[in-house]
Amino acid sequence: MNELSSYVLVAVAAAPTSALTLYSGFGLGTVLLPLFALFFPIDVAVAATAVVHGANSLFKVTLVGKSADRRVVLRFGVPAIIAATVGAAALGYFSEFGELATYSLGPRTAVITPIKLLMGTLMLAFALFELLPRFRELQFDPKFLPLGGALSGFFGGFSGHQGALRAAFLVKTGLSTEAFVGSSAVIGLLVDLTRIGSYGILFFAGGNSNPISARQWPLIVSGVFAAFAGLLIGTRFLHRVTMKTVQNITGILLLAVAVALGAGVI
Repeated sequence: MNELSSYVLVAVAAAPTSALTLYSGFGLGTVLLPLFALFFPIDVAVAATAVVHGANSLFKVTLVGKSADRRVVLRFGVPAIIAATVGAAALGYFSEFGELATYSLGPRTAVITPIKLLMGTLMLAFALFELLPRFRELQFDPKFLPLGGALSGFFGGFSGHQGALRAAFLVKTGLSTEAFVGSSAVIGLLVDLTRIGSYGILFFAGGNSNPISARQWPLIVSGVFAAFAGLLIGTRFLHRVTMKTVQNITGILLLAVAVALGAGVI
């Protein structure tokens, strides 16, 4: 793959995904990590994804953060940040359980692990809550916000998929579309800042204070600006989007991520 096509691929993936994540609250990191892994070593791919996701979260907050519900941000976001550190620590313990199965999927190897099956099952349950008419109108009592934050943060620290569980909880709290989008954006930024700081400490402790080389930055920056463009497009239609639409988008994306996780694809 030549250099130009790599820029086009990253931009084409980042822009529409970023627009969708404005409504769903998750998905950009899920798409970008395997994409960056095509061009960078996995540790650099993780750092590159965190940079794009963090910059995108910051820009999103400047656009819609004023609509955030402060009560939701505090009751959900604080437990999420704390639990993220616990999830990161638990990663070493659960990694000893090993793989349940592996299989080839084209040029890559899919790996099924206990934690992926657990999280995939959890996401599948939340997806059904959004997609099945019988459960669509159910809402979580605000007292469960800290629990939702803890679950989201734990899996965020463990696997980086905190956005999916965050969206699954927040979409059921009775927030308006604007408050849901704004609250999700602020909480996502807080978690991103924690993650980026943790990655920086880990790289520094490993003797690599600058894991991303100068020649790798242009592709990352192109992803940042493509994601910004997607957000600007998404905000133009925010006032037309209903919570029912948000529930549909969230449910479909949750279902896709649940299947991909359970199958070991991501």
